[in-house]
Amino acid sequence: MGHAIKNRDSIPVMITHGVSKLVTDSGIMRYKIIAEEWRVYDKTNPQRQEFPKGMVMQRFNNNFNVNLYVTADTAYCYGQNLWELRGRVFIRDFERGTTIRSEELFWDMSKHEIYSNVFTHVITPDRELKGYWFRSNEAFTKFHIKQSSGYMPMPENSTQPVPQSSSNTDFESENPDTLPRLHSNTTPRRKLHISN
Repeated sequence: MGHAIKNRDSIPVMITHGVSKLVTDSGIMRYKIIAEEWRVYDKTNPQRQEFPKGMVMQRFNNNFNVNLYVTADTAYCYGQNLWELRGRVFIRDFERGTTIRSEELFWDMSKHEIYSNVFTHVITPDRELKGYWFRSNEAFTKFHIKQSSGYMPMPENSTQPVPQSSSNTDFESENPDTLPRLHSNTTPRRKLHISN
């Protein structure tokens, strides 16, 4: 190595432009990744792949139909299991009709979990949720959002604080109603008339 190169782990072993990569699992095509630039670092621990100019990922079901669409301005993959997505992150689950937008999102494929610690906007067929701490399973059937706000339709005669979803999605929110009461339940006062 030359004198200017101090750390071998700072140099990619491969840089590829105009990437269209198919990822298989047990011989079955599961993912397609499209990127303008792909960098592979084999000497880092864990090994790292970078997509510095953005990435589009499609996940396929058993019938080879796209069931998940992911895009980000920048993406990193650590080992083979942890994805870090940055910039304008967008996820669309076609099977459940769920859309997620954030500036940063992590996808831990070994734990089957998606999470973010920054503002995240989630839209399901029957809910719209926003929050600053987000956790979900990979199937988008359970969400956990903190500092949340959003819209969830409530049946007219229901007394339950959180409605049951028609899409079998659980939702947990920390401090669902944190606004203080403006007025206590007191009896109305009489009018005071002042005359000159």
